[in-house]
Amino acid sequence: MGAAMAQDAKPLPLKLELNRLEPAGESCRTYLLVDNSRGPALKSLKVDLFAFDTEGVAQKRLAVELGPVPDHKTLVRLFDFPALACPKIGRVLLNDVLACEGADASRETCLERIETDSKTSAPFVR
Repeated sequence: MGAAMAQDAKPLPLKLELNRLEPAGESCRTYLLVDNSRGPALKSLKVDLFAFDTEGVAQKRLAVELGPVPDHKTLVRLFDFPALACPKIGRVLLNDVLACEGADASRETCLERIETDSKTSAPFVR
């Protein structure tokens, strides 16, 4: 029974929260909270994001490096969706993990660990 429980153990969550969107010229500055308060350090965490407009049509694709992410640490990463006004962003999709390095991490294990949330009017989904 102990082995079965260990197999079913959920990986430690890595929470990504779309925390804030603000205009930055013709772009939309994005504040992404990276909560690794319960997990091991990551040298690299590169994610593939899509911004969809309010009609649900894909508008911008962006590869963003969020690392390094220290163990048991929460931090904020800023990046811009170029030439896209914040009010036009209807939702943001975590499309994939492009790279994940550190501990025994792989793209697949990192993607499995990630939980998304949003404090903005645009949902952040996976």
